[in-house]
Amino acid sequence: MQLSGHSDLGTLIGMTANLAIDLDRSSPVPLYFQVAEQIAEAIRRGDLAPGSRLDNEILLADKLGLSRPTIRQAIQYLVDKGLLVRKRGVGTQVVHGQVKRSVELTSLYDDLRRAGQEPATQVLALEPRPVDEEIAPILGLEPGVEVLYLERLRFAAGEPLAVLHNWLPLGLAQIGAAELEDRGLYELLRGAGVRMRVANQRIGARAASQAEARLLHERRGAPLLTMIRTTYDDQGRAVEHGSHIYRASHYSLEVTLIER
Repeated sequence: MQLSGHSDLGTLIGMTANLAIDLDRSSPVPLYFQVAEQIAEAIRRGDLAPGSRLDNEILLADKLGLSRPTIRQAIQYLVDKGLLVRKRGVGTQVVHGQVKRSVELTSLYDDLRRAGQEPATQVLALEPRPVDEEIAPILGLEPGVEVLYLERLRFAAGEPLAVLHNWLPLGLAQIGAAELEDRGLYELLRGAGVRMRVANQRIGARAASQAEARLLHERRGAPLLTMIRTTYDDQGRAVEHGSHIYRASHYSLEVTLIER
């Protein structure tokens, strides 16, 4: 270990990555938090790629000159944040980086592709069905009128990211399962001549049900982000209503605020 001023420079060497950790032992910031934050920053920068494996707690503690409980606390902090995962027989690995999405009138598929996240889709349901009393007025329809119902499981970089539920008035576009697996819903609507102009959107959070947890590879009760959105065309007609859930450990929304 090399000493430099008031800092201790240790080296954290995983199976697939090298990372320098600079510890300020005179700082009031707890050492476990210093370690965790620097590992988190390395993950955000891409220095620790998804799938990178860290050495075990004993080796890390020895390399950084820290106690094993301190290292264990740092790793658990990152596990709780969804940045690391412990796998039996494998060790501690970096999970796929969190998808950050700007709040714009774009589809998740578009945003993932633009970010290089390799989007993929599994269509769980695609069928006409009577619209219920809750969704009908949102789409400007009478309850019981048939609409096109979609349910999809969206993946990013091979990891399940979101479950998407959508209701559309019939006749807007010819949409099949093959098209939905290869392209985003908004792209298909735009290709059919639908001119989307504005959307009302509400963001929330809740715990995962057992079925949702199974689809998203999470534990039951894990935190999920929710997004409910209704999109309107340039004539003010509702063309799509969506109710989506996202893994909070893998997904966040970013908003730019402007002073008026």
